This record gives sequence, C-alpha cells and structure tokens, in this order.
Amino acid sequence: MTPRGTPHRSQLSSAQLPGPWMDRPPIARDITRDAVIVVPGIMGSALRETNGDRRPLWGLQGVGPLVSAWRGRSEGLKPLHLDDDERSGRYGRVEPAGLLRFPAWAPFLHGLEPYDQLVKTVRDTVADEAAVLEFAYDWRLPVEVNGALLAEAAQRHLAAWRGSAAGRAHPGEREARLVFVAHSMGGLVTRAAFARAAELVTETRCVVTLGTPFLGSVKAAVILGGNRSDPLPALPRRRMQALAATLPGVHDLLPDYRCVDVGGDVLRLTPSDVAGLGGDKELTAQAQEFQRRMRAPGAPALPGHRAVVGVAQPTAQSLRLDSGVVYEQYVSFERDGEGELARDPATGIPLRRDRAGDGTVYRDAATLPATVAETWLPLQHGALAKDGVALAHVRAVLTERDRDRGPALGAGGLGLDLPDCVDAGTPWLARLTPAPGEELDSHAGIACSVHDAGTDRRIGTGRLGWYDGNVAASVTLPAPGLYRIRITTEGTPPLTQLVLALDPTDAS
Repeated sequence: MTPRGTPHRSQLSSAQLPGPWMDRPPIARDITRDAVIVVPGIMGSALRETNGDRRPLWGLQGVGPLVSAWRGRSEGLKPLHLDDDERSGRYGRVEPAGLLRFPAWAPFLHGLEPYDQLVKTVRDTVADEAAVLEFAYDWRLPVEVNGALLAEAAQRHLAAWRGSAAGRAHPGEREARLVFVAHSMGGLVTRAAFARAAELVTETRCVVTLGTPFLGSVKAAVILGGNRSDPLPALPRRRMQALAATLPGVHDLLPDYRCVDVGGDVLRLTPSDVAGLGGDKELTAQAQEFQRRMRAPGAPALPGHRAVVGVAQPTAQSLRLDSGVVYEQYVSFERDGEGELARDPATGIPLRRDRAGDGTVYRDAATLPATVAETWLPLQHGALAKDGVALAHVRAVLTERDRDRGPALGAGGLGLDLPDCVDAGTPWLARLTPAPGEELDSHAGIACSVHDAGTDRRIGTGRLGWYDGNVAASVTLPAPGLYRIRITTEGTPPLTQLVLALDPTDAS
C-alpha cells in the first residue's frame, strides 16, 4: 500500500526532479588525486649527449637509424659504452631525454614497446596532468644511482603536487600520496629509491610493478655471453654483448638466485663465472653486494605492492655454463618445505619444473615476499606495459578499485615463441605453446596478424597450422623494417611481440 500523498512508482518516471537536479544527474570521473610516477624499464628511456648539439644516442625514430646502430658500418653503439670517467662515478656525459615513444629493437630483448599508452592511461586517471611524473633515467648506470635520483625526484614531485589546488582537494581530507607504476627494471629502481630514502614509505600509497625481475633474469647472463648458439646475425649480437659488458645496469639484472645447473646441484652465479662468459667481474661483484643489501633484514619493503606477472610464455629460468658459453634452460628447481633443493628420493637429482614467465622474467622472480597482490597475465614482457587488460588493472589500482576485480587474471593462456629478427621475404614460424601443464590440441579460434610497429597498421596475416607436431603460424615479412606480430584468441589478452626484418642482401 502506498501512503497517502506519496506518488506511486508508476508516476515517478514522469515526475519532475527537484532542484538542483537537471535532466541527467552529474557523474563524477573515477580518478585519483594522488601523485603518480611512471618508471620505465631498461632501454625504455631515450638518451642523448649533454655536450654540443645534444646528439641522440638511443630512442631514435625510424627503422633506418635503428638498423644502422646494430648493423651499420658507423661507430654504432660505442657512445653508449661507459667510459673510464663514468666507471669512476663521474656521470653527466649522457642524459635521459624522455620515455621511449617509438618502438625499438635490441638483440635478445624481443623488441621494446613505447610507453605512450601506459602514460595516457595514467594521465586519464589523475585529477590533473601535473600529478604525473615521467621519470626517464640513464639505464646504463647502476640501479642504485638511478634509485637515488628517483628518491629526490619523487619528493620534489609530491611536494609540488601537494602545493597545487588539485593536489589539496583530496577526498576524505587526507593528504595526497605517491603511487609508482614501474615496468621491468623500473621496479628495481623504485625499490632502490625506498632503500635510499626510507621516509618515502610513509609518503607512498602503493607501488605497481609490471614484469620486474626482483630476482634477476637469466636473459642478462645470455646477453653478456653473446649466446653464440642463437640464430641472431653475428654483428648485432656482438655489439649488444660489447655494450652490455660495460654497463652496470645490465649486471644489476643478473639472476640473484641459485640458477647454475651443475647436474647434482644448483649454484649461484659468481663474478668469475660472469667474467668467464664475457661480463665484468668488478661490476658483477658490485651488483651482487647491492642485491644482498636489498634482501637483507630491515630493508624497506614496497608499500602496498601490486605485482603484474607475465605467465605462460617460454622463459629461461636456469642455465648451464660450458667453456664460457651460456646455455639457457627453460626449467626452474623445486624447493622442499624447508626452502632447500627438492631432490628425487631415488636418484638425489634436483627436481625441475617449467614455471614459464613473460619471455624475459620467469614467473617466481617477479614478486616479493611482502607483495600484497599478484595479477597473472599471459603476456610477453614488453606488452605488460601496453596491453589493454594490464592497463585496466593499473587504472583500477590508481582509483583504489583493484580489490573489486576478483581473482587474478590469466592463470593459463598461450605462449608465443618468435625469433628476434628474420630475413625479409623469407618464411619463418611464430610458434604457439600452451602454458605449463596444459595442452594445445587445436588452432581453432586463433588468429595471427602482422602489423607495422610504428603505426600498428595491419599489413598481413600468418597461416596457422601444425608444424612438427606444434601449432605455429607461417609468416613472411614483406620488406626490411620493424613489425608487431599479434596472436588473438578467445578468453585471453592478445599476445604481441616485435620482430626486426633485415635485408638478406646486406652482408654487413
């Protein structure tokens, strides 16, 4: 029964809303009023010289300069090598020139995606663009050095934002705080910032890391070793090895766990091991000392840490060393209930398991013991900072809605295994792999497309089928250039990876 004087619900749709309502009630934007800092990964910042005409050294637009850097007859990447002054701590010859805005390529790294979509997502989620700091840094230098610079920049950025009108208007009358969104090595730089300035812990609401190798990556050892068994052309491979051998930043990425398979045991990499495969003994010792301090009792944790972890992609997790040659292995080693190596009861051989990862960082290396939440996505390393599902998760964390998103995403999914570079005009295979423990018995519902890396314009498709008992797409790239291969299927985010096509007639 409706009380006397109260309109029946059938009359409400035509009733005029009382002021101040208009025809449509106002809808507030779902934003954060905190200050956000975006921290890219290794090779994710453009670099230039500080003297003269500030010549660009890395992050060039266009495929021509990129190919010339790796394969041309010029000095190539020599200006990026650390010189004696920089080895002594006298920096300043090179400076960052912003986040990577164009797709790039480097041997062993499967292409480097730009950060424009991540930055746009963050800018669309803040109260004012002044709340966003893009922290470009010289990734050649030690993580500890860049962490100190980030700590100073973060404190300045927060103070400036709190002093602005938009920064003072925080709901609930709490002060604006910091949120870090860090990809790959950027998460290590962020962790180093907290170690440098512990007061940042109370000033930070949360840290989101995307594919950060907290335990290091076997890929760093592969790069330093030059991977002579890899089908990459010799000149790009040698240039990458020569560059990496001078860079503290690469040595900071070496695996910080027992990963050297010696048959009956599993050992840690030593500085002598790294020197034997082509790296720098002194830089390795310094990196290992820094890693030891990062995991020591009392080291600052990442506040409110959310880790986005790539899964299902074929990923090197351990290695063997033989006469200075690195052989990556796509298995990790089991631990027992006391944290020791688990062994087969009959043979005593350490038990192995494929945990996969994002193609660069293996799954268990991308989190920390105090991580608040993990989100698993079947994505390649570079795509973790640009895929739509990953960006939706970043937005949810920024707006403090991530706890409403249900369980972690993408526990299964497909893996993608591509070469770093190929010859234009020659067919090659983009291989699809199931997640560990799963099977791929059909390619129904799967599609492969080829896109120009710079414009993302679709220029062709790959022919899916069974090749040697595995599902793969036969792809032929029409001309030299940088391309993005995209695999789409129902129920999971698209898989993408960059591939460089070279001119097969160029023997340089």
